[in-house]
Amino acid sequence: MIRARKRFGQNFLEPAWVDKVVAAIAPTAGDTFLEIGPGHGALTRPLAARAGRVVAFEIDRDLAADLAAAPPPNLVVEPGDFLDVAADRIRELVPDWRLATGDRRLRVAGNLPYNVASPIMFKLVDLYVAGIPLADATLMLQREVADRLTAVPGTRDYGILTVLIGHHATSERVLALPPGAFRPVPKVRSALVRLRFHPPDPPARNESVFAAMVQAVFTRRRKTLANALLAFAGAATLPPARALAAAGIDGCRRPETLSIAELIRVADVFAAKSG
Repeated sequence: MIRARKRFGQNFLEPAWVDKVVAAIAPTAGDTFLEIGPGHGALTRPLAARAGRVVAFEIDRDLAADLAAAPPPNLVVEPGDFLDVAADRIRELVPDWRLATGDRRLRVAGNLPYNVASPIMFKLVDLYVAGIPLADATLMLQREVADRLTAVPGTRDYGILTVLIGHHATSERVLALPPGAFRPVPKVRSALVRLRFHPPDPPARNESVFAAMVQAVFTRRRKTLANALLAFAGAATLPPARALAAAGIDGCRRPETLSIAELIRVADVFAAKSG
């Protein structure tokens, strides 16, 4: 009997859905995968059968030990919390020579615990920014999170997650899964989403200023942009009206109507002021 630990947010994929998910991930022999939350290995073994190498990160040490007891030769099991993994550790597990030729890719796959899905995606962005050459990440998410990732400006779901992840990755929904695809059965619907990483587009003058401003304005998304910016620390040194004028943005607009490029323009004005 498969047990699931509630504190780890575990919901295991049913065998009938494994082939569909693996087909959507589309592993190839040139791929090295970082798998997050392998659980009992439902995806791990099919990935290992098709990919060049799989490094599986499992926070549940009992499950990690079970998976490591008789692993395929191209599987490495790394016990511990993926959120605590440093970029240098990834480089140790996936040496540069494994990615030296053009047909080799470093990819991510995972059935993410819903309670930590957003932090894990931000962690992936941090690793990419730190120089880990991630090509893409195919992730199982709560459908509402998938909606936020793939949202467009002017919609209810467009917000902090859309903007900060979208600055470094494009998002596409590749598969919808019903609650019955998992055991235990969750109370929410799920979606498989692929993030394709890319250099920041457009680049921000100061990433920290940009991220802080986005978080500030979207916590007051019902207000006009001029009023929402009052919650941003940068407004103490540069009045929002002046910053918006310099960026060529109408302060009467609401935060969720601005594209990533427009938000960058505003953040860059504040970044220039702060030096």
